[in-house]
Amino acid sequence: MILLSAQNISKTYMERKVLDDVSFFLNEGDKVGIIGINGTGKSTLLKILAGAEEADGGDVIRTKGIRISYLPQIPEFDDSGNILEQVMSHLPADLKESKEYEAKSILDKLELPDYSRDISTLSGGEKRRAAIAAALIQPSEVLLLDEPTNHIDNETAQMLEDLLLKYRGAIVMVTHDRYFLNKICRRIVEVDRGKIYSCEGSYSQYLEYKAQREADAEAAERKNRSLYRRELEWISRGARARGTKSRDRIERFEALKNREVPVEAEKLQLQSVSTRLGKKTIEIENISKSADGRPLITDFSYIISRDARIGIVGHNGAGKSTFLRMLTGEVRPDSGTITLGDTVNIGYFSQECESMDPSMRVIEYIRETADRVQTPDGTVTASQMLERFLFTSELQWNRIEKLSGGERKRLYLLKILMTAPNILLLDEPTNDLDIATLTILEDYLENFSGAVIAVSHDRYFLDKMADEIFEFRDGQCIRYNGNYSDYAERVRAEREPASERPKKKTDKKERVFIGKTKLRFSFKEQREFDTIDDDIAALEQQIADTEKAISANSSDYVKLQELSDKKTELETQLDAKMERWVYLNDLAERIARGETV
Repeated sequence: MILLSAQNISKTYMERKVLDDVSFFLNEGDKVGIIGINGTGKSTLLKILAGAEEADGGDVIRTKGIRISYLPQIPEFDDSGNILEQVMSHLPADLKESKEYEAKSILDKLELPDYSRDISTLSGGEKRRAAIAAALIQPSEVLLLDEPTNHIDNETAQMLEDLLLKYRGAIVMVTHDRYFLNKICRRIVEVDRGKIYSCEGSYSQYLEYKAQREADAEAAERKNRSLYRRELEWISRGARARGTKSRDRIERFEALKNREVPVEAEKLQLQSVSTRLGKKTIEIENISKSADGRPLITDFSYIISRDARIGIVGHNGAGKSTFLRMLTGEVRPDSGTITLGDTVNIGYFSQECESMDPSMRVIEYIRETADRVQTPDGTVTASQMLERFLFTSELQWNRIEKLSGGERKRLYLLKILMTAPNILLLDEPTNDLDIATLTILEDYLENFSGAVIAVSHDRYFLDKMADEIFEFRDGQCIRYNGNYSDYAERVRAEREPASERPKKKTDKKERVFIGKTKLRFSFKEQREFDTIDDDIAALEQQIADTEKAISANSSDYVKLQELSDKKTELETQLDAKMERWVYLNDLAERIARGETV
């Protein structure tokens, strides 16, 4: 049963067409994840489905009586009132009494047990949790969630995941949390250049589908390029005859010349940009810090290594961001010392992002930091770096006010990297960044020559980035070796009664890894590759000679039929040879690139 459908939807923002005649259908029980690069229209599509925004064109049809609950990216609460009142404010009056117990239960699970607390006193992460509770208690058949895991800690994300797995209605969510996306969703919709592409299955299956789609498109384009080169050689020599087949080849050449080349997927290119870091980095000695009489960190000492990869986790308000700000010198510890080496150059990516002048142009914002920067490949200008961050030459001259929230985050990240830091402090870098940006940021951090310390709730990001986890808990900083999954397993074992722990299996099978081998020609393929150009030239000459003979024997119908049959046979052989030529040349190019199988 179709719950809602959006047909031929179009939407333009400030001359940029974010949705171009797209259609979307939601069936009963669907669990859909919407992904795409920031600024492509994911949140806009969700708002249109929710009825929070009107499309410029097209229709949204909702089944009669359907109830939709919508979690916007920015929580919408009044300035006054307690948590419980605000969470239940959108409920019909006749449901408020019966829903109060459910609201309190969800708030408890989301760790907001003080229902009478004034909503204005909540932090950004706490308001996010309250907004999640408000969305979940709304009676609904459709749940629309815009970045539900933003600004919430890891444990809260896990609790939300458990709650959504029990939800019986349809879900449509915009999210960059790849573990969350993979666990909840059974259909992935990608928004790209105004269009949407749908793939049935989990996020992992979508990645396989997309990789295959791109590989097929690349293989088809390689074949077309090879054919075009061959046909260009033929056309440059001049058509040897003006028979029907020659005309066909000329038409094929024109078609190849004017073909629509597949648009290459946009990729961020973040090259490692840093200054030299000496032996002395950051030394932390016996620091303590409290806030409102509550200890955040007590008597903590640590020396950050030059290649440290530290992930920081803990509940909201535990002191994670305060710790980073102490390292930058913005906040002083109550006691103890933090000493920075002479060569330390900190790049600090704050959670709130710095305030940007909305009237400033994108390129001007970057040039404030540096007009050019030195990379391993040489000097790169601000404009070139912006191109690598998916800011086209046209977009670079747009004013910042025209950028989406995610695009501003991406721009802010570039500005930090343009300072060529050798120690990176990242406070929730994954908030509002799209999956494409996150993937390349992870690759960048892998090759970054300095130290990285990141506060993050993104489990996937911490698994890729960290080799040590600091957990801020009850005024203590507890250190764990390994990435987030290693940490989560250790914590689960520590908190689980011994009787409930699964017994270790003693009969584990040894894993076998098969190494990759380089592509190469077989002996037969090598001989064929060496002679195929001559074979094709010989066939073309035979066809040309046959066409001449046909012209010379136009009155001898018996001979004419014999020559026509011969020409058809030769052309069939030539087509087969051309197909083989394309395959062998494609294989030769891949061998030259050192590809493996």
